[in-house]
Amino acid sequence: MAISANRLELLQIADAVAREKSIDRTIVIGAMEDAIQKAARSRYGQETEIRATINPRTGETRLERLLEVVEVVEDYSTQIALVDAQEKHPEAKLGDNVADLLPPLEFGRISAQSAKQVIVQKVREAERDHQYEQFKDRLHEIVNGQVKRVEYGNVTVDLSGSEAIVRRDELIARESFRPGDRIRAIIYDVRREQRGPQVFLSRTHPQFMAKLFAQEVPEIYDGIITLKSVARDPGSRAKIAVVSSDSSIDPVGACVGMRGSRVQAVVNELQGEKIDIIPWSEDPATFIVNALQPAEVAKVVLDEDSERIEVVVPNDQLSLAIGRRGQNVRLASQLTGWDIDIMTEEDESERRQKEFNERAQLFMQALDVDDIVAQLLASEGFSSIEEVAYVDASEVSDIEGFDEETAVELQARANEFLEAQAQVQNEERIALGVSDDLLEISGLTMPMLVALGKDDIKTIEDLAGCATDDLVGWTERHNGEVKRFKGSLSDFDISRQEAEDIVMLTRVAAGWIEPSELLTEEEAAEYEQMEADDEGDLPDTTEEENEGETSEMTSANPVSGDEEKA
Repeated sequence: MAISANRLELLQIADAVAREKSIDRTIVIGAMEDAIQKAARSRYGQETEIRATINPRTGETRLERLLEVVEVVEDYSTQIALVDAQEKHPEAKLGDNVADLLPPLEFGRISAQSAKQVIVQKVREAERDHQYEQFKDRLHEIVNGQVKRVEYGNVTVDLSGSEAIVRRDELIARESFRPGDRIRAIIYDVRREQRGPQVFLSRTHPQFMAKLFAQEVPEIYDGIITLKSVARDPGSRAKIAVVSSDSSIDPVGACVGMRGSRVQAVVNELQGEKIDIIPWSEDPATFIVNALQPAEVAKVVLDEDSERIEVVVPNDQLSLAIGRRGQNVRLASQLTGWDIDIMTEEDESERRQKEFNERAQLFMQALDVDDIVAQLLASEGFSSIEEVAYVDASEVSDIEGFDEETAVELQARANEFLEAQAQVQNEERIALGVSDDLLEISGLTMPMLVALGKDDIKTIEDLAGCATDDLVGWTERHNGEVKRFKGSLSDFDISRQEAEDIVMLTRVAAGWIEPSELLTEEEAAEYEQMEADDEGDLPDTTEEENEGETSEMTSANPVSGDEEKA
């Protein structure tokens, strides 16, 4: 079959667009079909169902109108009578759709413009889909591209035919690009959008630095050295934690390189950003001390439940540990994942003296003792009235200057104080409307019940509906800043595991879950075995044995005829 020039030209256009946009040729032909259909509807009526097909081999265009076969025609633009349909299509029946061939369409100026818009729109959609499929599996990969244009600080990058964008806040401060410049960045997000680029690049992302080191340090690329974490203040300073799986290789020295050549290559790419390379350690205290370099640390105090650490430094090291505008401690906190509180040795001494005085004052008031006795208790490590009341009496009598009689008297006074305090707290609990059922939950004390009542947690159902975070609080990190949110029981010495146990016990009491659901896998298996053993211990009595037992009982307990009749 001979192909006309128009048909050949149509196929050539489809091929050219497909090659230029790197999309499938069938998508371009489908867009042309949609354009022809839209132009045909504008001529024959928008309500008309038009179908246009283009032969991908010959370029022949076929235009058809689809009509529904009905008994009585109500709309001649969309329906056809059964009799008329069977003249052209003998097999047609009611409900079918038959195709009515239409003459070739000649495009006017408006129709051609409309068709062009449809094709352009379809091609753009296909191009975006192709771009998404191409980059969706390349997250955290470094790419090189050429700056295409710069608009309002946002840099549009050409990646070998695909378009990506580096937003203004993803660029390092003080760096600028012009069209034609080469740029290197990491792909940090790929998502579908109605308009604009779908590939988002970053030069400030922590993983950008990690990937740069992987390119410069062969040991990282080979997996011998691992980058555990990265913290950055883009364009100013950064810290990375590294560890080696080979004891013969120094991870810090490998990352620095001969005369600093490796780290200097990364620094040059990041516009002179200073980089501290820290040896990673499994011990949190050691890791945090390393992360605070170059400051010297005198002492650390860990609180693992809340992931907080107090770091004590010499007075002359405070400014160095904190850094300019808090930069050093902020980066160390990001690197380690711990909240870091820094204080000088003088501040710590003052704080401890204040805590000592507060404890001594508490003992003086609660136990009605003089300041010497109160200070002795505080200096021996007693921090609360409960400790005095519930420890073994020998621990109190062993204090220098105390005897057994003094210990018994002090514990009696402590118990009296606690009972009076419990009575006051119980009255406060009742006034708040906290249910008596909560008294049965293991792990909850009277002060805790008062605190729950103040947070409007007053019934079994209220507490059962709480999460662990609602009780002990939680932390959120945003842009390196840590924000702490308090829970109902944050003021009490209670761990997350203890809070979770309280919630689960409350859910059992509320009937939300079965007690067996609280068992571990090992406990559940042991429980099932015990049940099976109990069933196995039951005597197996057959029917014959039962009959024998019945006859024995009858012979052993004879009855008279009168009794039998009765």
